[in-house]
Amino acid sequence: MKSAKLYDLAQVIRSKNSGPFQTTLDVIFDDEALYQQIKNSGQITPERVAQCYHMSVDRICEFVFFDTALGFKITFDRAISSGTVGDRDVYGAQQHAPLAMMEIQVQ
Repeated sequence: MKSAKLYDLAQVIRSKNSGPFQTTLDVIFDDEALYQQIKNSGQITPERVAQCYHMSVDRICEFVFFDTALGFKITFDRAISSGTVGDRDVYGAQQHAPLAMMEIQVQ
């Protein structure tokens, strides 16, 4: 097995607002075998995502694998609502970096 960053394995990793109070992360692969390997490995979990974002796992509202899209989606509650004083990413478009940097073991 070798270790790789998720950004080296996925075709698309993006984030966006899911309304003013939540952020959604999308990860899409272009290789079905790789997607299935990662999905079935148990390396992508709500607990591990929460750890990457330094938040409690109860902030994760949705964690879903979509086989037909070869990807997964994670939605979590924002610490501060979009556009509120102190918000540094109004559109939630730069929130995918911690997930992209996640180390994944692949064959």
